Amino acid sequence: MAMDNNLGVLYLSILVFLLSFTVINVFNQILKTRKLERSFSRLRKKLGKEKGTVQEYYELASIYSEKKIYSQAIPLFQKAIKATEEEGEENIASIYNGLGYAYFAQEQHDLAIRQYKEAIKYKPDYVTALNNLGHAYERKKLTSQALSAYEDALKYDPKNSTAKRRAESMRRLVSV
Repeated sequence: MAMDNNLGVLYLSILVFLLSFTVINVFNQILKTRKLERSFSRLRKKLGKEKGTVQEYYELASIYSEKKIYSQAIPLFQKAIKATEEEGEENIASIYNGLGYAYFAQEQHDLAIRQYKEAIKYKPDYVTALNNLGHAYERKKLTSQALSAYEDALKYDPKNSTAKRRAESMRRLVSV
């Protein structure tokens, strides 16, 4: 009988732990979403009335991208790039990569490739842009260019699991 009680307590404890874990995760997700929505609302209002900074355009474009509203994100990324000419922003590579991602998501691979290359021009060791470039080349069935992009990513980050996995896959295709 004591064994049954101990087992019941153990199961109940596990259940309480799992429920607590779930509640905490849901609560954190709600807070994150509310914060994102506040930023979204604030930036839309501000940029609807006046000219914004590079960071504001980039942030709003990134939110639109997260929401998968790429047609709204693209012009904002473009405004951020234009504003960098005036402000001399150093993170222009991130903006080009974001723009490339928005084009890629809309299956405009040639435009995505162009943006990823711009990002890499500004920051040659930008591993995320190199991975994205490789992925865009893959979608266009340009296997050797994809392999080259992944290998470049591995030069800067030898432990990059995405580049390792994709480069290996491309090597198999090239050797066939």
